[in-house]
Amino acid sequence: MPYLGAHVSVAGGVSTGVDRAGKISCEAFQFFAKNNKCWMEPPIDPEEIARFRSKASGYPREFLMSHAGYLINLASSNPDVHRRSIESMRDELVRAAALGIGWVVLHPGSHTGLGEERGIRQIVESLQRLLDETRDFRIGILLETTAGQGTSIGCAFEHIAAIRHGLRPARRVGVCVDTCHIFAAGYELRTRDGYESTMKQLDAVIGLRWVKAFHLNDSLKGLGSRVDRHEHIGKGEIGLSGFRFLMNDPRFAALPMVLETPKGPDMAEDVLNLRTLRRLMGRSANVNNVNTRPH
Repeated sequence: MPYLGAHVSVAGGVSTGVDRAGKISCEAFQFFAKNNKCWMEPPIDPEEIARFRSKASGYPREFLMSHAGYLINLASSNPDVHRRSIESMRDELVRAAALGIGWVVLHPGSHTGLGEERGIRQIVESLQRLLDETRDFRIGILLETTAGQGTSIGCAFEHIAAIRHGLRPARRVGVCVDTCHIFAAGYELRTRDGYESTMKQLDAVIGLRWVKAFHLNDSLKGLGSRVDRHEHIGKGEIGLSGFRFLMNDPRFAALPMVLETPKGPDMAEDVLNLRTLRRLMGRSANVNNVNTRPH
C-alpha cells in the first residue's frame, strides 16, 4: 500500500513541518524549503537543520520532498529570468541536501514563446548544468507532470521523457505524477479501461520505474480542460473511482503519495482526505508516525 501524506506548512521553521506531518499521521510529506514566491532567501540556520534532521529521522529520505519555488522557469525565453531560475534551483538543491531529504519536486517550465522543442532543450541544458554542479549531492529532482495551461511543458508524457532522455546520466531525475494535472491534460483515470490505458502510456513513454512519487489531487475542472485547479478527494471531476484504482495498484505500493488539496491551518481537510484514501484501500488511519509501517 502506498505511503500517504500531505504538503505541510513550515511556518516557524522547517522543523515545524515534521511536527505538522506527525499530527495528521503522515507517512510521507512535502514542504517548501524557502518562500515559494521568492528567488532567494538566507540559508537555513544550522540549528534548525539539526532539529529537522532529528525530528524526521523516522522517515526514509525518499519519502521527504521539498517543492521548488513557483518563480523558477528553466524554459524561460527571458535571459534574466532563466539565469535567476538556475540560481534559485541550485539553492533549492543545496537546502534539500542540507536537510537530508530525498527529492526536490520541480515544474519543468513554460517556454513563453520559444516553442516546445526549444523549451525542452533549454530545460535539458539547465538541468544538466545543475546536475553537474551538484554531482556529489544525495538529492534527486522529480519532474512534475503539468496540466498544460498556457505554454507549460510537462502536460504530455513525451515532454517528460524527452527531458530525461537528454540528460547524462538521468538516474537523479525521476517523475512526480500529479493526478489533477494529468487528468486536466487529457489522461483518463475514472474508468478501469481509462486508468489502465493511462498507466500503459506512462510506462511505454516514461517507464514506471522512474515514477518516484504522486501528488494526490482531485480536479475542479474536466478531462482535458488544461486548467490546474485542485479539489478534495472524491469531490471533483476525477471522483473516487480513479483514486481507488491508484490506491490499490500494486505497481505503486511502495511510493510516497502526498495531498496538495486546499486546507486551513488546522489541517482538518487533510485528515478527511487521508481518511478517504485509506478507506479506499480498506485501511484505517491507525498510524501515529511512519515507524508504524514496515519499509
